Amino acid sequence: MKCIDKYIKMILCGILTSSFLIGCGTSGSNLSTYENEQYKKTVYKADGIAEKLCVTSKEEVSYKSVNTDATLSAVGLFDLHDKKVLYGKNIYKKIYPASTTKILTALVALKYGNLDDVVTVSKTATTFPPAASLCGIKAGDKLTLRELLYGLLIPSGNDAAVAIAEHISGSVENFAKLMNKEAYDIGATHTHFVNPHGLHDNNHYTTAYDLYLIFNQCIQYDEFIKIVSETKYDMSVTSTDGTIRTLPLETTSLYGLGKAEKPEHLTVIGGKTGNTGEAKRCLVLLSKNEEGHLYVSIVMGAETKSLVYKNMNKMLNAVSE
Repeated sequence: MKCIDKYIKMILCGILTSSFLIGCGTSGSNLSTYENEQYKKTVYKADGIAEKLCVTSKEEVSYKSVNTDATLSAVGLFDLHDKKVLYGKNIYKKIYPASTTKILTALVALKYGNLDDVVTVSKTATTFPPAASLCGIKAGDKLTLRELLYGLLIPSGNDAAVAIAEHISGSVENFAKLMNKEAYDIGATHTHFVNPHGLHDNNHYTTAYDLYLIFNQCIQYDEFIKIVSETKYDMSVTSTDGTIRTLPLETTSLYGLGKAEKPEHLTVIGGKTGNTGEAKRCLVLLSKNEEGHLYVSIVMGAETKSLVYKNMNKMLNAVSE
């Protein structure tokens, strides 16, 4: 429990530190006595910060009769309306995120990029193994940052992820640094990413709670919600010869494809899937009830696709019981 309490304080400290450093324009060593006292009060009382987030000091949170599979790496159900962690198992455990990484990639692109910018795709962005998840862009292609976000989030394009990274920061390495800064700034203090796509690296990790924080930040952008709610999209690309071609994109979500039974009384808005050998099957999801109250639900480390949706429904169906 002490470790988790320390973790919660680190989350709040990360948010508040960046608030002082960026919002107030002062360095940590130059904070006034008043600012230091207010900072301490806010960290321990969570005034104005935790009241806007779902926060718990518990490693596991029980909810009604929900009992998710013990084989999962981590699960979480977050009520954004009442600001509560409704259900959780291993939500502070270090896990590999696979392509749920792309939620943070999208957040950085939305915050620092101009969606109407025209991006020229590099050769590096198209160099992936044949089995990799791609949206189909080629070296020399030109398309807007907005189109790249569709290629990133709908079919989970690793090529789109690298093209975004290079456009925003010049290189994958510099973009990863920016990703980690943004994660820390919003309190995701147990996240460390080394790439924008989520292909496995031992130094590329997060927690289910951090993913909630990152996803919660992303859904503040209407464009993000619009994109992840799409099941299909025709992406417009200008080839090197100047001709315009269309790349048909299709969601990786079985909810979106109509191949998984949906929750009984909640509407699935959209989210992000992930899958690597080490991370296994993952899903971060946004849903709403009939009153429009929003819920974020997370399933990480399922052995099969069916287990992802089975456990997701266990949590979401309990909301309306």
